[in-house]
Amino acid sequence: MIPSVTLKPLHWHPYITPVEVAQATPVQLEAMAVTPSNKKVSEYVRTLVHDPESYVARTVLFNAIMYVEGGLDRADRELGALGASIVNGCKYCAVVHARRHVQLSEDDAVVSAIYFERDDLLNARNLAIYRFAQRLSVTPAQASQEDIAALRAAGMDDGEIIDLIHAIAIFGWANRLMHVLGHADMNK
Repeated sequence: MIPSVTLKPLHWHPYITPVEVAQATPVQLEAMAVTPSNKKVSEYVRTLVHDPESYVARTVLFNAIMYVEGGLDRADRELGALGASIVNGCKYCAVVHARRHVQLSEDDAVVSAIYFERDDLLNARNLAIYRFAQRLSVTPAQASQEDIAALRAAGMDDGEIIDLIHAIAIFGWANRLMHVLGHADMNK
């Protein structure tokens, strides 16, 4: 048995001054309304909204991949995002998606096993998802028919596999945006 991992939220610090909501243009305000959060609009969103058109395109796609009803279970999408974020070195996204996985699955065993590098404690489905996320993130061409077979053997159908590929792939992009536009730490 391994201990539970404790993941405190990180704070992201932008390198580019975020748009202040009070000074945002009508187009920027409309773009920020696409954000699915019921919380305040984050510094990350306010940084991306310097280009409202690309922000809306990115966010509509992100929402369709990560928050769509049906298909792959949300916890499995978060596990794919976590695996990609770890490989891509994005601590901020890794913490966010680890916490979401724990929240959705109501169990921290999978995340704890991953953070304590105990893949042997993952069930076949979680191991197949996590390994696929790692391989697809390191070198997409290394993902193979054997990876797809492992996902199928773990009970995933083709639609769920496509959903997982989308979740992993969008974090190749999202993690790189986070790295280029700022950095994360524990300080607020």
